[in-house]
Parts: sequence; C-alpha cells; structure tokens
Amino acid sequence: MNKKTTEELFDFDLSLGVTALCGIDEAGRGPLAGPVVAAAVILPQSEMIAGINDSKRLSEKRREALYEEIIQKAVSFSIQSVDEEEIDRINILQATRLAMRRAVEALSPTPKLTLIDAVTLGGIGEERAIIKGDATSYHIAAASVLAKVWRDRYMVALHEQYPEYGFDKHKGYGTKAHIEAIRKFGPCPHHRRSFIGNFV
Repeated sequence: MNKKTTEELFDFDLSLGVTALCGIDEAGRGPLAGPVVAAAVILPQSEMIAGINDSKRLSEKRREALYEEIIQKAVSFSIQSVDEEEIDRINILQATRLAMRRAVEALSPTPKLTLIDAVTLGGIGEERAIIKGDATSYHIAAASVLAKVWRDRYMVALHEQYPEYGFDKHKGYGTKAHIEAIRKFGPCPHHRRSFIGNFV
C-alpha cells in the first residue's frame, strides 16, 4: 500500500463532514511487557498539522516533535493505559478496548463521531472502525503518534528500574535479546504472564 500524504489523510477526515471528530488508536498490543496504551484526540479542522501520518512510518525524532505539536494544538486529547495485571486478567483485546473507551470518555467536548483503528467499542456514541485507520485517517494517525510516543517513553523510564531487560531498545516486544533476558533473569513485575508462558 502506498503511503498517503498528510494532506490525503486530512482530506479524508474533512470529507466526513463532521465537527468534533475524534480519532483513537493504541500502542502495545503485542509486547511481552508493559501496558497497552490508547490515545483519543480531537483536532481543529481549520488547520492541518504538517507531517502527521501512521506512527510506524515516522522516525522516532519526528514522532517526538509531532507529539508535542499535537498536544499543544488539540481541541482535546486523552491518553490512557491498562496495565499488565489487568491484561492478564481480561485478555489483551478487552484491555485494548478498555483503554480506548477510557480515552474517549475523558474527552471534552464529547466527539460527534469517533474513528477507531480496526476495532469497535460500543457505548461511546457514533463510531466507525476503519481497517488500517492509522494510514487512512488524519485523526487516527495523530492518535497513533500520541499512543506510541507515550508508551515508548514509559518503557524507557521502566528501563531505569530494570536495565537487564533492555526495555529502552525493544520497548517490551519479544525480540531474541528480550526473550533471552527473561530466561536468564526471570520475569519482572511488568511482564505479562499470559504472554510469556513459553519462556519461563
């Protein structure tokens, strides 16, 4: 799939004809450690923030700069997380939905339409699930940047407490080095027990 420009993402959202449009995305469904994080954001439609795109397609430096600009210019934004213990208790899909629901419920004003990357939530008003939403919608792409940067910063901070696992490098994902560290040192309190059963 060709990468869409920021202008194309912005035009997609404008074409919906909705004010108080919200985008939601998550970061951290796949890692072996750390929380799952969801961001919800309502952006002004009178001004486009240059460079917004799917966070996976942006450099870390660009994501960091966009994060600051998005939170400064947003009409409203919220970043919420669900921790490892709750992920293990209710499963990662339900934990992701919970984080997303918490994020949209914390917004003010209440969005008139919520665009969500790939999943539906229910109970939040009018919503639309968009497959590959972070590569289609300007608002979802902005939410993907917020969620990714917040979670990456969290995992870097966690590295200070548990440097033996290398959280600053892999952010909790199941790299070879991370799995080897789990086997050598055992899990820390931030590992998802439901994810690491094969490694301990």
